[in-house]
Amino acid sequence: MGYVDVAGVGHFLPDGRELFAEVSFRVGEGAKVALVGPNGAGKTTLLRMVAGDLPVKTGAIARSGGLGVMRQFIGMIGDDSTLADLALALAPPALRDAGRRLAETETAMRAAEVRGKYSSAAGKAQLAYADALAAWGEVGGYDAEVLFDTVATIVLDLPWDAARDRPVRTLSGGQQKRFALELLLRGPDEVLLLDEPDNFLDVPGKRWLEARLRESGKSVLYVSHDRELLAQTADRVVAVEGGSAWVHPGGFASWHEARVARHARLDELRKRWDEEHQKLRELMLMYKQKAAYNSDMASRYQSAQTRLRKFEEAGPPPVPPKDQDIRMRLTGGRTGKRAVIAEQLELDGLTYPFDLELWYGDRVAVLGANGTGKSHFLRLLACGGTDPDPANIPVEGAALAPVAHDGVVRLGARVRPGHFSQTHDRPELMEKTLVDVLWRGDEHRAGMDRHAAMAALSRYELAGQGDQRFGTLSGGQQARFLVLLLELSGATLLLLDEPTDNLDLASAEALEAGLAAFEGTVVAVTHDRWFTRSFDRFVLFGGDGEVVETPEPVWDIA
Repeated sequence: MGYVDVAGVGHFLPDGRELFAEVSFRVGEGAKVALVGPNGAGKTTLLRMVAGDLPVKTGAIARSGGLGVMRQFIGMIGDDSTLADLALALAPPALRDAGRRLAETETAMRAAEVRGKYSSAAGKAQLAYADALAAWGEVGGYDAEVLFDTVATIVLDLPWDAARDRPVRTLSGGQQKRFALELLLRGPDEVLLLDEPDNFLDVPGKRWLEARLRESGKSVLYVSHDRELLAQTADRVVAVEGGSAWVHPGGFASWHEARVARHARLDELRKRWDEEHQKLRELMLMYKQKAAYNSDMASRYQSAQTRLRKFEEAGPPPVPPKDQDIRMRLTGGRTGKRAVIAEQLELDGLTYPFDLELWYGDRVAVLGANGTGKSHFLRLLACGGTDPDPANIPVEGAALAPVAHDGVVRLGARVRPGHFSQTHDRPELMEKTLVDVLWRGDEHRAGMDRHAAMAALSRYELAGQGDQRFGTLSGGQQARFLVLLLELSGATLLLLDEPTDNLDLASAEALEAGLAAFEGTVVAVTHDRWFTRSFDRFVLFGGDGEVVETPEPVWDIA
């Protein structure tokens, strides 16, 4: 069995700021430990340090057992890598190296044989390939291929030979996650590091993950913002906040109560420290005054000075971290009574024709399994509908490809859509700082000077990241900034694709409060069971292609 020991670890950001210090915790054999805390507090950084991606300059990290790592980007892979590349990236190092060497020698052998099958170059390439094949077998490559075949069959209903060369980008985000999780949970590694493993999974997928984590004998350290998954799976909670971390030995259900009690205890300890500090200082000053005219008091004055100095050198107890104060002022505006009208709308290859009317002020949760057309529907609305009117052009969001469909969908008068993408795919923002984006503005959003920009960022707890590039932010910080852009753009129809995936607890609650005050219409694709409680209409995209409205959320779907 494997374990992870983190002792006194600290980390500084490239600009010299301290991200956290004195972080210590243990992931025992078979334990399921959740990292929670505000966006940007350092949860992913800690995982990367445990994984060996970042150097540990302060403190120490010890591990035992094979290490399997699922990084945050899985679910958003859009390059030309194949499933074979992804499978090897998740494999143990020896297997990974042998697999890459095997692929390289096979490519070289085929190229040499094209130039001359019986040439000396072809013979050397064939020998190199034979050696690589032998090395592949020695490190367990054939057993790994059995695992790859099992996982490909489960996730894609395809044998490994048919799936291995398939580009990962052709899989949905949920399929990418499920493929990676199946490999890691079924694989030989005894310790798993999972960064947002539930993102992109639908509710049945999340329930599957909850069951697999509970039954697994592996030691798992993971980051998640899904409150139900945390409550179902965490044996203990490591809270990363206030520039350090503390450990709650119970599950997530009792964590919030423990946090409140801890903060109250820290407040009391700090109060007592301040009182004792004041007493020692007053005592020192008293003896200083007396020693000025009575030499017999000099030794007592020196003793009081020493006592005060040692007390101050020991330092005060930590103060409780300041709770986040995120204020999302999503204003919106009055539109026509009918915000969205769909008549016999059929998304090509995804749904049967359906009718739907959304009214001004509706809060609509779009539910369903992955791959049923929910995000396509949102993108179609974000593009302005079937025959977009110039008055309905989107006010914020990345450029969207047209969505193939039959039937008609129209947006109502004064409806201006604003789209939030689950993948935060905004390449035009990646190299720009947040202040620069706000300063420049765009055709829908007025520019603002640095003072106004910092004030807006402060409301979203992003003032400290004002001069950071968008691409360097954590997933949750990116999500908050994209919501701020929606706020400033004047959208009257918010189209939100999994908006809470990367948001911490405080940010998700702030978004819920912001949407409650929003004067407009909200349509959100979500698998967040908690977030869905704030909606009043529910549209279900079924696996059979039917799109229906339901009176309550429906999660048990094919």
